[in-house]
Amino acid sequence: MRKLEDNLGTAVWVRDGRSLRLTQAGHYLLNIANRALPLLSGAEERLKQIAMGERGTLRIGMECHPCYQWLLKVVSPFLESWPGVDVDVKQKFQFGGVGALLDYEIDLLVTPDPYFKSGLVFEPVFDYEQVLVVPKDHELTVQKFAKAEDLRDQVLFTYPVSKDRLDIYTQFLNPDQVIPKQHKTVETTDIMLQMVACGRGVAALPRWLAEEYSTKLPLSVVRLGKHGIAKQIYLGTREGDSNVDYLRAFIKMAHSYKHPMVISPE
Repeated sequence: MRKLEDNLGTAVWVRDGRSLRLTQAGHYLLNIANRALPLLSGAEERLKQIAMGERGTLRIGMECHPCYQWLLKVVSPFLESWPGVDVDVKQKFQFGGVGALLDYEIDLLVTPDPYFKSGLVFEPVFDYEQVLVVPKDHELTVQKFAKAEDLRDQVLFTYPVSKDRLDIYTQFLNPDQVIPKQHKTVETTDIMLQMVACGRGVAALPRWLAEEYSTKLPLSVVRLGKHGIAKQIYLGTREGDSNVDYLRAFIKMAHSYKHPMVISPE
């Protein structure tokens, strides 16, 4: 450590009683190390795979709770077409996936909210409509679309995501300054829609997912606003990985998958 400090010309840590405390330079060095070590570890793993004749592992990060069901539709044919490539899906990056992508913890980020930054590329691969899911006999089912005011006396279920990243708030409730009677978070889609089906509240989900569940549960789908809320799923990658063949193949398959339940005209 002393040799490192001599080479750097600055202290990395100082003694604080019986413990050690990082200096400003030490904290900066630690942050660099935390970014570099995953890259070096990933490079070592990749080189071992090449030496053994393997193609590698496609590490996918998820920033979108309901996108998991969509992802499964793409992963299945991909695994069949690329037997030498494994897929590892990480869902811990809740709206922190860009950092994981930059730090080489993941190779592909699935998100509805692209973050355009130097060194990263985001491609839209799937269009969908965000809708309101209500019980089958709910009063809103007789309306052509729901207005923000209609949710003022409703219990709203969402995934455990901050409100500034929820479309139901940013694009629907907030512009009209409407607050629902109660806001509850649920981690799993199955439990959330079971709660809705039992009349405990309403939820906002992609139309294709909501209509898929409505075939199994007593649910109805209502458009959010007169023109609806149109969204897209994006796949984010690093610019330097554009020549990775199986990564490009996965993105191509994602482009080709089109769910029949997308946003419809008036």
